[in-house]
Amino acid sequence: MKIFALFSFLLIFIGVQAQDLEGAWKLTHQDGREITEEEYVKIYQDNYFTFGAKKIADNHFISAGGGPFEFKDGNYYETLDFFTLDPFQVGTTNKYKLDLANGKMVISSEINGRMLVEIWEKISDEENELTGNWVITGRKRDGEISRSTPGARRTIKMLGGGRFQWVAFNSETKEFSGSGGGTYTAENGKYVENITFFSREDSRVGASLSFDFEVIDGEWHHSGKSSTGNPIYEIWTPYAIGYKPATMMAEQ
Repeated sequence: MKIFALFSFLLIFIGVQAQDLEGAWKLTHQDGREITEEEYVKIYQDNYFTFGAKKIADNHFISAGGGPFEFKDGNYYETLDFFTLDPFQVGTTNKYKLDLANGKMVISSEINGRMLVEIWEKISDEENELTGNWVITGRKRDGEISRSTPGARRTIKMLGGGRFQWVAFNSETKEFSGSGGGTYTAENGKYVENITFFSREDSRVGASLSFDFEVIDGEWHHSGKSSTGNPIYEIWTPYAIGYKPATMMAEQ
């Protein structure tokens, strides 16, 4: 296959673990085609992945997708919680072969009789105090904190490898409400987002937003002003703790 002629090394990696993927990745080739006109960034963290894509020329949003992943029986599996290109695929699990070498990842599978081969290059595996997969569970208004238990309808924020992506979606109805992402820093109580893609409004790309943050009892308290200038105070909980799937809620 011509895709493998692009590299002089043989991609073989035995026993890939979830932590080997953690961080941010950029798509460089798909089915032998070098990706130059679009930007696809994928974040892996805490057994979950998200990706966002845009056109480079005008920052127009292309797509977003994500969900849990796992390794089993020598294969790599992705289950889609949201997928803008084809919402009917939400809830499905796809099987792939995944190989790692020299900071590159090859994902391949035969789909509908056609071979899909993607090559991703790691951007960074940088970690900081906020690295992780988070789900919003609380807000403060007029001095009062209100709490909610995320279920099928939820808003998450993935932070890893110096990149962030937030997504609002409903995995039951397959509805997608929005996503945005870019680069971020988190140090000395200041969290700064630099937006590189935004599904609702391309013109937001290039904006930089600064917030105060504090981690209290394992939760991320996030305060400042939204992109519209309104004050916000949000509480984000680690996804594995805060998200309650329908089966778990039914048992309670």
